[in-house]
Amino acid sequence: MVLRSLRPFTSHPDVRHVVLVLPTGDAANPPSFLPASSAGVFTIAGGGNHRGDSVRAGLSALSSDCKVVLVHDAARPFVDRAVIDEVIRHARAGEGAVPAVQVSDTLKEATAGDATLIRRTRPRARLWRAQTPQGFPRAVLERAHARAARDGHRATDDAALVEALGTPVRLVRDSHRNIKVTTQEDLALAELLAGDSR
Repeated sequence: MVLRSLRPFTSHPDVRHVVLVLPTGDAANPPSFLPASSAGVFTIAGGGNHRGDSVRAGLSALSSDCKVVLVHDAARPFVDRAVIDEVIRHARAGEGAVPAVQVSDTLKEATAGDATLIRRTRPRARLWRAQTPQGFPRAVLERAHARAARDGHRATDDAALVEALGTPVRLVRDSHRNIKVTTQEDLALAELLAGDSR
């Protein structure tokens, strides 16, 4: 799955350097299926305790001439090339960009004490599910992460940190195929999608 997630970036003509952030032990002794690490093309870096720590480690390992940064979840092995292109286009223009799909389900908010009791129904008209790769001007992303580290703020995605700076972040229409594989059910669906794309 990691290799499938890497390939759209390592083969992209506009991507100059890919940093794969792994748990520290795996970074010190990378799995044999990974391509050989070579500075300036493909690098493996050790991550941190939290997502923000790992993104900062990846930024630190990135070539200094990279002015645009894409942050992608290795758990998303089906990103589309057109989405990568569009995210890069917005980041080069000085904005953040987040692939997303519009919410189609009715959203129910549960009460705090009883997760099975509905507190209210949320309107879905303007709601989107954020995906990756998220792209930003490097200086903006570094500033957002520096501020978050200083303030002890954690977020589930980088866009939230960039939004807090007041930098515009655009939604890029994405596909439902760009799933995040986090459960056994997701893995079963990923195997079906991988079979379709062979």
